[in-house]
Amino acid sequence: MDMTISRRAVITGFATALSVSLSGLAAQAGEALDRILSEGVLTVGTNSDYRPNSFMNDNNELDGFDIAVSKEVAARLGVDVKFVTPGWEVMTAGHWAGRWDMVVGSMTPTKARAEILDFPAIYYFSPAAFAVHKTSPAEKPGDLDGKTVGVVSASTYNRYLEHDLKLDVVGMPAFTYDVTPGEIRAYSDVNEFDDLALGDGARLHAVLQSVPVIAEAVSVGLPIKQLGEPVFFEPLALATDKGDAELNARLHDIIEEMRSDGTLAKLSVKWHGTDLVSTK
Repeated sequence: MDMTISRRAVITGFATALSVSLSGLAAQAGEALDRILSEGVLTVGTNSDYRPNSFMNDNNELDGFDIAVSKEVAARLGVDVKFVTPGWEVMTAGHWAGRWDMVVGSMTPTKARAEILDFPAIYYFSPAAFAVHKTSPAEKPGDLDGKTVGVVSASTYNRYLEHDLKLDVVGMPAFTYDVTPGEIRAYSDVNEFDDLALGDGARLHAVLQSVPVIAEAVSVGLPIKQLGEPVFFEPLALATDKGDAELNARLHDIIEEMRSDGTLAKLSVKWHGTDLVSTK
């Protein structure tokens, strides 16, 4: 798959959609940005157990790629950053009532989510793949048909397993449903890799996750391995609640600055071991 063409097409199409979205937002535009600048704090919703994107480090502080991106965005806004971890289902539900200002949680900007959230900018792309226990006899994703597969609830991976994934962003690379699970086991606060590590079929036969997260699980010594090539690629975007065109425009500009000056690519290499940002 030509990721150069795919990423560029996604960014171009998404930028067009963004300009349309920003032009039609409510009259309250500016209130969230004014409050952030006035209070001097950008409150960010994120995950607490999603290595290498966001996790608690040895100092009991949030760390990772998404955390580093959030801190850089706040610095370029000229404010401090505060993190909250409300849970994935809550963050994707919208109507945050000012409890946090944006989500940096590797969220895919689908049309369904865009009905309740705004997506100011794509900041990287993530390949999704299956992981299995080291002792698994599976040789390709299709060998998981009828098996029990773990996945983060309310995620794009969950929808892929349900054969209902609509990555309806302009230019999104085509994909096929290569697995029909016998059971989909959804996880929220519990790390699905812990169950997979218990043994092949002990609780799970496989997990569907991003390749960087699978690689991180392998690097910390879990007895798992990636199964085959990625089954789809997804763009990941900053998310905000509906209604502030000025905040969205500023966040969009900051991410483009970070892309142009190489900051995003450097952070991706640091945390993912590869550049998942560049379009060239």
